[in-house]
Amino acid sequence: MSTDAGPEIITIGETMLLVTPTVGEALEDAATFHLDVGGAESNLASHLASLGRCAAWVGQFGNDALGRRALRLLRGRGIDLRWARIEPSAPSGVYFKNPGHGVQYFRTGSAASLMNPGTVRDIPLEQAAVVHLSGITPALSAGCSDLADAVVRRISGSGTVLSFDVNYRAPLWDIAQAGPRLRDLARQSDLVFVGLDEAEVLWGTKTPEDVRDLLDGVPTLIIKDGDVGATEFSPTGKAFVPAMKCAVVEAVGAGDAFAAGYLDALLSGLPPERCLQAGHECAVKVLRSTGDYPLDG
Repeated sequence: MSTDAGPEIITIGETMLLVTPTVGEALEDAATFHLDVGGAESNLASHLASLGRCAAWVGQFGNDALGRRALRLLRGRGIDLRWARIEPSAPSGVYFKNPGHGVQYFRTGSAASLMNPGTVRDIPLEQAAVVHLSGITPALSAGCSDLADAVVRRISGSGTVLSFDVNYRAPLWDIAQAGPRLRDLARQSDLVFVGLDEAEVLWGTKTPEDVRDLLDGVPTLIIKDGDVGATEFSPTGKAFVPAMKCAVVEAVGAGDAFAAGYLDALLSGLPPERCLQAGHECAVKVLRSTGDYPLDG
């Protein structure tokens, strides 16, 4: 656990209210719905809090009922919300899960999309052990893209680990924009998580070794390959740990859980193979879940 100086881990990004049909049927046919909260960065913080870590989430909601509800839900998960803000000039973002057809976002012009470098100006990022960003944030707006760059500049050379999950979201931007931008942010990070499938979409790579060649300057690179396993490239060499086999109930959000499990083990000083194993163990909790764990955003 952290001291009063601040949280061990600071995550930055958008969290939205999530509307899901109570039973697994299409939105246009569903009669009842469940309201929850979801977002890659706050999901990570939630999982870390459940593992006993002090994790803070930085983001903002509109001054509306949805935003207040989201803050209450996040607080109930044990997340440090000291830097969560209310932005009265814009609404909270919302997204709908449409079973069998993906998700539908209503986040354009949201309160979170108005974030910019000023959002983190007075936050002591350099005092955290880890600052975590995802590739979702720079896709939200020009200001959010500038925010990501500001965080990278702040963390560089500070001793704080900059963790970056590529998290490509096709509905937010096209590959022509996303590919170079996400590659650039990854190359400036200390620790990168990327799926082998999304790396192929973004950069045309086929194998973990191809991804390593592309991001050869990243100190620690973790490449996730679904139910095959995860590969880590670091200064100590290459490590691979196969995925844990389980019946998959819900795959969405498992990547956030993997990153949380990995970071928890990393902060505990465990070796690469054990960190990867911890990531798999945390991800399986989501894969087996029927709704008790947060969903991705």
